[in-house]
Amino acid sequence: MLEKIVFSFVTFLVILDPVGVAVIFAGLAHDMPADVRRHTAWRATIIASVLVLAFAVVGEPLMRALGISVPAFRIAGGILLFLLATDMVFARPSGIRNPTGPEQAEAAQTRDISVFPLAFPLLAGPGALTSVVLLIGRAPDMATTAGIIASLLAVLGLTLGALLLADRVAKLLGLTGANVVGRVLGVLLAALATQYVVDGVTELIQR
Repeated sequence: MLEKIVFSFVTFLVILDPVGVAVIFAGLAHDMPADVRRHTAWRATIIASVLVLAFAVVGEPLMRALGISVPAFRIAGGILLFLLATDMVFARPSGIRNPTGPEQAEAAQTRDISVFPLAFPLLAGPGALTSVVLLIGRAPDMATTAGIIASLLAVLGLTLGALLLADRVAKLLGLTGANVVGRVLGVLLAALATQYVVDGVTELIQR
């Protein structure tokens, strides 16, 4: 059980990438007063937590209702995470995790960035939503499920801390440093995504 919980913690840490999100947040909120930045960080983290936890509860029943098998979802999720890992390794933004150009323009016109683009897609993006369903789907018992959710909340807590210290993180690492961290995490995520695809294909063959 402990191994699965540690694995879940590392997975969420890689996908949420608190350091990378903090650097992006520092750029988005550079002209905000300090109290507004703090409020935005808290609100975004709470909203993202609700989204991911809701998906953790309804994700598998929704799959069953749509006739989607767990192996098929693992394969699709693995491919999606691999695309995300590719973007992280090559440090290029895409609609998988970062807002697209039109979405960034929309975000620039609104004063509240806590829901979009911070909570979604930066925090509770497709990668996080996919991973929580896959990890909980592989949990053998309720204790492990609770541990996976606890690891998710722990990573969200670390992300909140990084957002609250976004200015310091951005100054310490800079864009290049953040990209280096993202590339290292991207390599790990690519391996994890490949494993999801392998597991899904293996389950389909064994059926």
